[in-house]
Amino acid sequence: MKLLIIDDHDIVRQGVRRLLSLLPDSVVAEAGTAEEGFDVYMREKPAVVVLDINLGGGSGLELLTRLRSADQEARVVMFSMHADPAYANRALRSGALGFVGKSASADELIEAVKAASTGRRYIDKRLASDMVLNPVEGDPLSSLSNRETEILRLLGEGKSLNEIAITFGIAYKTVANTCTRLKEKLGVERTADLIRISLERMSPRAPG
Repeated sequence: MKLLIIDDHDIVRQGVRRLLSLLPDSVVAEAGTAEEGFDVYMREKPAVVVLDINLGGGSGLELLTRLRSADQEARVVMFSMHADPAYANRALRSGALGFVGKSASADELIEAVKAASTGRRYIDKRLASDMVLNPVEGDPLSSLSNRETEILRLLGEGKSLNEIAITFGIAYKTVANTCTRLKEKLGVERTADLIRISLERMSPRAPG
């Protein structure tokens, strides 16, 4: 079974690769950027992709959409430190079959990959519980596009509008206009409020 890990941290890729190599007859490839990940996917056509949301120089959510557009059979498990129900629902609506937080156990990631390989969904237990206790219907974050979600996340990570524009390869004005739409959708007036929302909803959670 061909598997592909797309994560911009070498140590994470190496750890996940060793873990997934325990699966019978598995062949594991790696990529460190969104562009490299797309190229490797199109060349190797792996059975399952383990994809980080937070990619340097790109967006895992946007790569997910790109992979699904290129291949409707693409089976993707999102593997992220951003374990929020709104993020998980965003990924699932965009075509992911699984979502596992990086604070989940190794067994859960293995289970998610196995499930995805047979076309089944899997959400890690802690996040699944949060999604039951804190449903996202009516949550303003659920109305955001993938690009808007990623820009909001990057604001919370302290990125300037110019840095965000460089990350996505888009114009500064495009980022500024997106921030204006974000303020309208989230009912706030200042960029500082967007940063606060990002920190409250999108910051990595400490293991419980």
